[in-house]
This record gives sequence, C-alpha cells and structure tokens, in this order.
Amino acid sequence: MVTFVTTNPGKVAEAEEYLDEPVEQLDFDYPERQAADIATVAAHGARAAYRHANEPVIVDDSGLTIDALDGFPGPYSSYVEDTLGIERVWNIAAEEGNRGGAFRGVVAYCDGDPFEATPEPVDTDRRGDDTAADERADATTDEQVSEGVLPVKLFEGVVPGTIVEPRGSGGFGFDPIFEYDGQTFAEMSRDEKNAVSHRGRALAKFAEWYQGR
Repeated sequence: MVTFVTTNPGKVAEAEEYLDEPVEQLDFDYPERQAADIATVAAHGARAAYRHANEPVIVDDSGLTIDALDGFPGPYSSYVEDTLGIERVWNIAAEEGNRGGAFRGVVAYCDGDPFEATPEPVDTDRRGDDTAADERADATTDEQVSEGVLPVKLFEGVVPGTIVEPRGSGGFGFDPIFEYDGQTFAEMSRDEKNAVSHRGRALAKFAEWYQGR
C-alpha cells in the first residue's frame, strides 16, 4: 500500500485507477519549499511527508507554464492565481503573442529505503521544471540515508496546450484558460480531464515503476 499525502480525495481516487492496490489518503500539510522548479518542491514535500508518516508516500505538485513567460508561473501558479487572477494571466499571454503553454505535474515517491533515484534528463532549453537534477535525486546509498538525506523518485507528466480566453465552468485554477485538443480543461468532464491530465500521466509512469519496486 502507498499513502498519498494530499487534502484532495479526488487525487486518491485518480491514483487508484493506475495502481493495482489500495491508496490511502493522509491529510498532512507539509511545508512547501519555495523553489523555481516543480520537481524540487515535490521532492522536498515527499521527504517531509515520509518523515511524518514513516511509511511509503507519494505527493504531487503541479503548475501552469507559459512559453512567452519562460515557464512562469510554474510552481508559483497558486499564488499567481490568487494575486493576479486567471483573466489577467490570459491578458498577459495574449499581449505577448505566443500563447503556447503546458500543465506540468510531478509525482514524488519516498519510502526511506535507498534506491536509484535517477532524475529525468535536464532540458537546458526550458527554464523551470528541469533545472535541478542534483536536487531531484541527491541520495542513493545507505550511508546517505543514514545521514538523513532521503532518496526520492520523481515522475513528470506534461500536457501541452494553448492559453486562451476563459471558457467553461468546471475544473479549478487555470483550467478555464488552458485549451487542449479544442477544449479547455474547464469544459471537460472530470473523467475526460483525468484521461489526459498531467497528474494522470505522471501517475501512469509511477505505477509502471512501482510494480517492480
């Protein structure tokens, strides 16, 4: 069994669709590290969550990246949504001319045991999510674990799309301004969104790896 550290039961239900075993929810508000890439935030959260739960855990972190803004807001998406709002973010993207973007998510796993926590390749052309490989996997030996540095395995899911004028009444966050395959996430049903979501893609990678764990 794996524990999903989240306040959102919907995420747990989504994870159970990919894993061949029960997923338990743990409502723990772990401290969120301020960092320029989503992977670092997720890795820090997984370590904190494992130390609290003392059992295998996963956490997830995600954000909207806008090409014209060099990947911003990324890990700051929630703060930007609260302070600027989705209308202003749409206006900024429209003014820049390049409306390409993506939802990016990272699922981070930690169980306290040493394992090869290999980072995904660093994309030097993209600022934000892939800029800290050494922070993604900074412990792989028993000695490092004994010193308190816990290995974390990360799984990234990416959904490319277009930033558009707000449409739809469903979803949350930036869903109304993110269009994928002709629909905004806010226009999709929950099942439609889960079928293509960045979290689902990350969970699928995690499930494949976890089966052999």
